[in-house]
Amino acid sequence: MSGTVLVTTPLPEPGMRLLRDAGEVVVAERAPSAAELREACASGRYDVVVAQLTDVFDEQLLATASIRGVANYAVGHDNVDVPAATRRGVLVANTPGVLTEATADLAMLLILATARRCVEADAFVRAGRFRGWQPELLLGADVTGAALGLAGFGRIARATATRALGFGMTVRYTARGGPVPDAELGPLAGRVRYVSWEELVRESDFLSLHVPLTDDTRHLVDAAVLRAMKPTAYLINTARGPIVDEKALVGALRDGVIAGAGLDVYELEPQLAEGLAQLPNTTLLPHVGSATRPVRARMAELCARNAVAMAAGQRPPHPVNPAAWDVTTGTGRQGPG
Repeated sequence: MSGTVLVTTPLPEPGMRLLRDAGEVVVAERAPSAAELREACASGRYDVVVAQLTDVFDEQLLATASIRGVANYAVGHDNVDVPAATRRGVLVANTPGVLTEATADLAMLLILATARRCVEADAFVRAGRFRGWQPELLLGADVTGAALGLAGFGRIARATATRALGFGMTVRYTARGGPVPDAELGPLAGRVRYVSWEELVRESDFLSLHVPLTDDTRHLVDAAVLRAMKPTAYLINTARGPIVDEKALVGALRDGVIAGAGLDVYELEPQLAEGLAQLPNTTLLPHVGSATRPVRARMAELCARNAVAMAAGQRPPHPVNPAAWDVTTGTGRQGPG
């Protein structure tokens, strides 16, 4: 690795070892502010930035940046203006394919925990209020036999469908490209059904979000969608927070428009919409969809290998915008201008 890498937040091992073995690494003392990140990228000191989802690379930053690439420690890359990066010849790389199973596990956990009121039940016991079995204590909803609606049908949604079928749920999905051919569904063929977005919202007992954050999906779930859901339905989000209008969700949960919600991501993360934390009909997790030791280690490895390649002027193993390679032709930084 001939270039210098800036790491905004230290990676789990083996990520840091791989970076340091390859060349010069600078680790920020703390997560940089937007102004500090912009200054660092424009300084000419760094060839690659190893970034977190909280590090925003917008068009304003990229206009003055003198870096070869951004290695995102994530599968998602909505923190980067990818078209602007491509125009500037800045490669963006991510860590695909490693967190599918862990995130699907978490989606299923949120379905079960929210339906069976696990957070309320745990708090009830810890507060010393449990006085023995009672016929109507903390009654929840059935999962077996319930209809799961999957908004989006990529790898994580399909893994979630597999788990849900094991719990005896019926599974419907919608996808931007329309129905997925049975030949591509493998063991799911004939066991899941494509429906329109409107039917998915209207008929699901659990509506689980698995779409990327784009201009089209921002506030995909708004007040109108929440009103169209069953009053007994639950919303599950392990994708991206801004897909849901969180203020509207608080109102819907408070007023009984829907029965509950299980969330791992938030619109203004780490802040929560006012009133959300006080609602008992929620399960709220701190963005831990990929938080298993093996998954985070594998993510760190992929992220580091992407960074090492880009710092050496090479195409990374997992580019998000391979067209940027045509701009740079692998010969170095694009630079401002």
